Amino acid sequence: MLKSMTGFGKATGTFNSKKVSVEIRSLNSKSMDLNVRMPSQYKELDGTIRKIISTELGRGKADVFINVDSIGEESSVSINKTLAKKYYDELKALNDVMGQDDPDYLAMIMRIPDIIENSKEDLTDDEKSWMVELVKEATIKLNEFRRKEGEDLEREFALRINEIRDLLNEVPKYEEERIHAIRDRMKKGLEELDKGHDENRFEQEMIFYIEKLDVAEEKMRLSNHLTYFKETMQLNESGKKLGFIGQEIGREINTLGSKSNHAEMQKLVIGMKDNLEKIKEQILNTL
Repeated sequence: MLKSMTGFGKATGTFNSKKVSVEIRSLNSKSMDLNVRMPSQYKELDGTIRKIISTELGRGKADVFINVDSIGEESSVSINKTLAKKYYDELKALNDVMGQDDPDYLAMIMRIPDIIENSKEDLTDDEKSWMVELVKEATIKLNEFRRKEGEDLEREFALRINEIRDLLNEVPKYEEERIHAIRDRMKKGLEELDKGHDENRFEQEMIFYIEKLDVAEEKMRLSNHLTYFKETMQLNESGKKLGFIGQEIGREINTLGSKSNHAEMQKLVIGMKDNLEKIKEQILNTL
């Protein structure tokens, strides 16, 4: 079954005095592009969390946000006074050289990373396991979102493939008319050039010319590609493969258009191309 690369999953939980939320947002990408933002207290789980998400998501651009709030009195913050004083001295010295009015150094310093320190304890094995399960829960919800989006993709693809096949089935009704039109046009051209021509030679040349414009193989290959596309839709993580099949469909449609040499057939080809472009747009978002 198809899955979209676009999705959102969120899981929340509490451990002792901490309330933790894990949010994952994903968009389309040719490969796995993972960006994880988490508090420093969970940094030692970075590799494990990345492995879980990469394995579960497979492909896409994913942004992961892990937020921690204190719900008890155990957590406290402190100001790194040594670092703050060093910043103050450096900023003031620089300002004295430049000769500007004294700014609000304290406000500037409090925005600098690492000035405010969160007191933290070492992670226990229980908290590590709990955190890993919370991340897994978020990925499960994200994949549920992706599957629902995939159902919409599947319906869209089926609609477009069926429309291309319907247009392809309209081609034969114009083929005989096309051959007669080509024959009449060529014969009229010869008659305008001279008063007589070898009818046998003309028929031989017509057969050769019509063979070059024959579209039987293109119709057969296009039909096979359409069937293969729908079969591949039932496979897991088939987005890249569908992209390759779409390229083959486009190749046969283009060849059909170059050989059609008939206004109504060209209209059918344009309709096929329009549907194929809509398919290609959605394939970019298919896992």
